[in-house]
Amino acid sequence: MSQPATPTKPQNPLRAAFAALVGTSIEWYDFYAFATAAAIVFDDVFFPADMPPLLKTLSAFGTFAVGFLLRPLGGIVFGHIGDRVGRKKTLVITLLMMGIASFAIGLLPTYAQAGALAPALLIVLRLIQGIAIGGEWGGAVLVAVENAPTGRATFFGSFAQLGSSVGALLSTGAFSLMSLWGDEAFTAWGWRVPFLASAVLVVIGLVIRLKLEEAPVMEEIRAQRTERDKLPVLEVFQTSWRTVLVGVFALATATGGYYVVTSYLLTYGTGELHLSEAMLLNGLTLAAFVELAVTPGLSWLGDRVGPHKVVIGGLVGVVVLAVPQFLVMGTGSVFLIYAMMLAMRFVMSALYGPIAAILAEGFAPRVRYTGISLSYQICNMIFGGFAPLAAVSLTALAGGHYWPAAALLMTISVMGIWCTARLRAMRSRDAGVPADHGAAAVTTAV
Repeated sequence: MSQPATPTKPQNPLRAAFAALVGTSIEWYDFYAFATAAAIVFDDVFFPADMPPLLKTLSAFGTFAVGFLLRPLGGIVFGHIGDRVGRKKTLVITLLMMGIASFAIGLLPTYAQAGALAPALLIVLRLIQGIAIGGEWGGAVLVAVENAPTGRATFFGSFAQLGSSVGALLSTGAFSLMSLWGDEAFTAWGWRVPFLASAVLVVIGLVIRLKLEEAPVMEEIRAQRTERDKLPVLEVFQTSWRTVLVGVFALATATGGYYVVTSYLLTYGTGELHLSEAMLLNGLTLAAFVELAVTPGLSWLGDRVGPHKVVIGGLVGVVVLAVPQFLVMGTGSVFLIYAMMLAMRFVMSALYGPIAAILAEGFAPRVRYTGISLSYQICNMIFGGFAPLAAVSLTALAGGHYWPAAALLMTISVMGIWCTARLRAMRSRDAGVPADHGAAAVTTAV
């Protein structure tokens, strides 16, 4: 066993949480910018003009989906670095990868300019994004959770998840702003601006992340490490594979469901119902504001009543609202459409904040980065990338009706309810931590 390391001074919890928030905001901004562009412009920019509209839509969402294929690989690679070297260095690397890939997307030639090379380059850059985001979430969550005060892990862990809301808000806001120039200008150059702007955000994120310090638990992990320790990914699959598996399905609505009520909703509303693209983008921007506003409060509630209860309550809400969410689209009423968008995002906010602490409890500290990254990224590979693609395909098979997408959303939410309850029962057995939730359990070295 290695010699005990000099203890690291505990980092200010708010500073750590803010660093997690800023970093994930930038990374998710880049990721959601791609999702928005895939829904409204990539079909015309990167594919032949004479391609059938449905095939172009599926191809655009296909480029979106491939980014999820390598997310588990990113989780394994950066999870290993994060568990062995440290959270800070890993998060700097992932931020740089994501930022460079996003900036490059803004410079890509169109299909009219480069032919098949254009979508091929888009796919390569999307794969790089997938690897980067695969290693980002787990580290950002742990920076916030492992520095949280006792009993406040759910609240502080939610700051990393708030990055998803901020990123969605910034990306949809940026696309809404560029759409004001008109369809012709937007298709010609306007869609590039949100991607190019990511360079400025990445510089800001790097300045903040380079000032981070490792949590004290990281020094404990290093002190306990021996030469005979297994690779983190092997240890996770040997000791905690049940937690990984159940975690994957518990997260299905938080990942795949999100893209159904954002990217797919855009495509359904503009393609099947011919609703205003700007109106829907503005609605999604308002919904992102709601998510940003209520997630901390719901996470605070999770520290009081238990994060599992809050997540299950949110999943029940998604089941109840799934059909009305799509039903009101057919009315054309801006008020009703916005009201349902806001209501859906409110209940889905209950899934995001508490889930960080729930997953962190499920794995021993020495393999925690790898464990939570695998659960989250395998889920994203299965449900995140292919949920909107499946929804588009099912809608086409149903003759343009919304009910298959609603049924898909309800099914994965019911599955998530059962799996979230199972995580509560499994956490102390698989991770060797006390059954009470909070930072005391999360930061206990095993």
